[in-house]
Amino acid sequence: MQTVEEEHFNTINDILEKNALLYHDETALVELNPMTPENRHVTWKEYALIESSRNNAFRRSLTWGEFEEQANRVANLLLTRNIQKGEKVAILLMNCLEWLPVYFGILRTGAIAVPLNYRYTADEIRYCLRLADVKVLFFGPEFTGRIEEICDSMEGVETLFYVGDDCPTFAENCTKLMTYCSHLTPDIPLTPEDEAVIYFSSGTTGFPKAIVHAHKGLIHSCRAEQNHHGQTHSDVFLCIPPLYHTGAKMHWFGSFLVGGKAVLLKGIKPEWVIRSISEEKCTIVWLLVPWAQDILDAIENGTIVLDEYELSQWRMVHMGAQPIPPSLIKRWMEIFPGHQYDTNYGLSESLGPGCVHLGVGNMDHLGAIGKAGFGWSAKIVDGNGKTITEPGEVGELAVKGPSVMLCYYKDKKATEETLRDGWLYTGDMAEQDQDGFIYLVDRKKDVIITGGENLYPVQIENFLRKNENIKDAAVIGLPDTRLGEIAAAVIEVREGRSLTEQQVVDFCHSLPRYKRPRKIIFAEIPRNPTGKIEKPKLRKLYGGSALVAQQVELDKFQEKE
Repeated sequence: MQTVEEEHFNTINDILEKNALLYHDETALVELNPMTPENRHVTWKEYALIESSRNNAFRRSLTWGEFEEQANRVANLLLTRNIQKGEKVAILLMNCLEWLPVYFGILRTGAIAVPLNYRYTADEIRYCLRLADVKVLFFGPEFTGRIEEICDSMEGVETLFYVGDDCPTFAENCTKLMTYCSHLTPDIPLTPEDEAVIYFSSGTTGFPKAIVHAHKGLIHSCRAEQNHHGQTHSDVFLCIPPLYHTGAKMHWFGSFLVGGKAVLLKGIKPEWVIRSISEEKCTIVWLLVPWAQDILDAIENGTIVLDEYELSQWRMVHMGAQPIPPSLIKRWMEIFPGHQYDTNYGLSESLGPGCVHLGVGNMDHLGAIGKAGFGWSAKIVDGNGKTITEPGEVGELAVKGPSVMLCYYKDKKATEETLRDGWLYTGDMAEQDQDGFIYLVDRKKDVIITGGENLYPVQIENFLRKNENIKDAAVIGLPDTRLGEIAAAVIEVREGRSLTEQQVVDFCHSLPRYKRPRKIIFAEIPRNPTGKIEKPKLRKLYGGSALVAQQVELDKFQEKE
């Protein structure tokens, strides 16, 4: 695996400066937007017809020189508003060509960038702005309504910068104002230890926490990603997940470190993904499980004919953000036998993926999240914090490395619970095999205790996904007067297939009796933008009497083994 030399960087800004110097006129970023101006989902061919009749930007791009210039203009615009080192500036944008220049512009002032989840409601936006003490907010046209709803009650926010056309009256036009600002880098001394970003936890268990990271953590994320996947200057990375999350951005960091091109695709339809890879000559793609499943289904049902695309340059696919079913990877490798594959594990508190990863070439350990990543250490501990070394024994996964968060902002108690002696306690239950490969068992908070037995939903979900008729599955614990909790399986059936409760019951018969789901619900599986199943939403939705009509009676599962 090719890796870059250990160049010295004080801050993440230095890497952008290096790329602009070495690759000034080369393409840094491409935005592909295969959607109508009204954001109506169409086929690629339909969109091409729309493009030919309207002057809309389907493909936009920036060179490294333009990237740096825009970042500097953003920085100097912020300085006109007297933004000081350490103050907080938020970003609320869909993936777009402006996202990363705004991000780096904030960092070049010494301020702290605060990316926001684009699915937040108006109340959640206001909550996060207040929690992080945000002074300035950049937002795009998709959020005008939400921001207008709360613009008079955003305590501490002094300036609203609008990124796009048709600027609302309550905000300032960022694009216009930037044209009057200098394109030169502001002279603001920064160190690796300076705070750089606040990312928010996914918020699947309530309001999110604000996670603080330093420049040195960002730099190490670049090095770890490039060490794991060997990006070179000639690689092209296809970025589909949201840039507000650490997953997408930190995978891009490997390309960023070597000045490689990245393609931002606004849309996840399988045809768009495959055509983008073909037309932009992408070599590395990171996918969430549902997207990979949809691509495979489209290929298998003939919607996508691979011979119509140029895919010979595509060398790697990697996945993360959730446990990856081994059956999915086996399906993938049957269709793309020449691909390198990696599983990546991480969390926002570790600056995203890479603290643990499977590693290219370890296909004999499919199902594992792998071993500690570049510069990281990992261990599994029991309830008393004692390290577990016995293979197969379940405990909590803890990691330690240069990209561990500094703290939860304004939450000392939560910080002390999560950071202990430099170790980040992840809340994920795991085990390791005799070779030292780590396997996720489940989230600590999602463990189901039924009749005194611990059930780990991920294990049951992975089993259910082996059924060729099941597209996705989520197992949740529901209250039960006799057993305390029972396991309920929410099952999403593949398009064009059929499945009955009894067929699921029969399929689960090979599981130990205590692991068999006691309720079966056929429904769509809700996932957040980073691919995680929204189990609190499922518990709320199916925790009451609505289950009665869909449940499988308890006696069906109490047959003797």
